[in-house]
Amino acid sequence: MDRRDLIIDADDTLWENNIYFERAIDAFIDFLAHSSMTRAQVRASLDEIERLNSRVHGYGSVAFARNLRECYERLCERELRPEDVATVVSFGERIRQEPLRLLDGVLETVAYLTDRHDLTLFTKGHAEEQKLKIERSGLAPYFQHTAVVGEKNPETYRVLVDERQMEPERTWMVGNSPRSDINAALAAGLNAVFIPHPVTWSLELEELVPANGRLLVLERFAQLREHF
Repeated sequence: MDRRDLIIDADDTLWENNIYFERAIDAFIDFLAHSSMTRAQVRASLDEIERLNSRVHGYGSVAFARNLRECYERLCERELRPEDVATVVSFGERIRQEPLRLLDGVLETVAYLTDRHDLTLFTKGHAEEQKLKIERSGLAPYFQHTAVVGEKNPETYRVLVDERQMEPERTWMVGNSPRSDINAALAAGLNAVFIPHPVTWSLELEELVPANGRLLVLERFAQLREHF
């Protein structure tokens, strides 16, 4: 058996995540009810706040709630009332209470892969929040190693590969985010499996870089069983 290292993303690769953020954004835009800005313009303003703040505050529902508050304070056309700010913040905070839903075929596929390859769960975000998701998912026993980082970029992939003594040419990153799962892994010298999710975060979208045979594109997570 050709045993390899499979590094697997978590949010929107193993379980639903961004759909809850999108619902919160819709609720925020409805509550803001801006008189002249379109929904797309409000979203663009929020995206820019998130882009800048992620460098300082990272990711996750707590950082997201902070970003919603900043956007509301910047765009609000009425008196800035504490109770309204609390409502805005609650849109982000309640994401942590959403159910954890594994994507179709994930449990069976991870159970199949764990005996054939060495699996590493690699996710970015707030450490406590991500570890709670991993625990709630019930998938931890199938992974030989889990790692939560603040950002996924070529350097963090190189550090992971070095720490786990992986061989880059025999290592595959599996994920749904072109920016931090696929392009960053390819830039670090790894192979990658792109499994698109219909609701991937807009700030994670970018063109896939040319990979010279090191990139595999699948439609569903379960298809990993056909290749690994």
